[in-house]
Amino acid sequence: MLGGTGEARALASALAGTPGVEVVSSLAGRVRRPLLPTGQVRIGGFGGADGLLAWLREERIGAVVDATHPFAATMTAAAARACHRAGLPLLVLRRPGWRAGPGDNWHRVPTLPAAAEALHRFGERVFLTTGRTGLAAFAGLDRHWFLVRTVDPPDPMAPLPARMRLLLDRGPFTVAGERALFAGHRIQVLVTKDSGGEMTAAKLTAAREQGVPVVLQDRPPTPDVDTVARVEDAVRWVAAR
Repeated sequence: MLGGTGEARALASALAGTPGVEVVSSLAGRVRRPLLPTGQVRIGGFGGADGLLAWLREERIGAVVDATHPFAATMTAAAARACHRAGLPLLVLRRPGWRAGPGDNWHRVPTLPAAAEALHRFGERVFLTTGRTGLAAFAGLDRHWFLVRTVDPPDPMAPLPARMRLLLDRGPFTVAGERALFAGHRIQVLVTKDSGGEMTAAKLTAAREQGVPVVLQDRPPTPDVDTVARVEDAVRWVAAR
């Protein structure tokens, strides 16, 4: 299983002890203190589709579940190529994206550079929750101030916004906590990715309550493979193999 998400951990727990099933969870290693799933765990990259293919064959893997983050497009594409070449069944376990409701003021964009370009239409005080690897897209916006929330610190050698405050924290977050952040930092616009799920959805509720617009990066496309949204469906898929 290609993991690193709450769904991956839930699936590993659900499959623990299942007769005839041995789960090995692979984590990319980008988070310093990852939440570890039940069972065997390997940490680190494979070296692209070729490296993953070699590992799958060496370990005599019988099926692959890609339960990575919805924006881990490179890993998902590598898994699709490697499994196709190996003749292995592949399932993508991907939680549904967020959907705007009454009172939401969302502006969808395809990329982080597009999100940066859109900010001139909104206020100068930005709550940025797109992860530490995409901050370079906002480095040239000297007119804006950013509250940047990430799990781990960004690379100090990478381009960063000139005016920013770094907040290191990990979800799940509460609406009350997000509401306090918006008010305390006088946030005028939220920039985030369409990650889906409940762990980080509270910021969207806080934005709606306070009339703050949201610039939301759309998800990358998923390869044409079997895909489910629920852990229980993934359990049934594994059992059927």
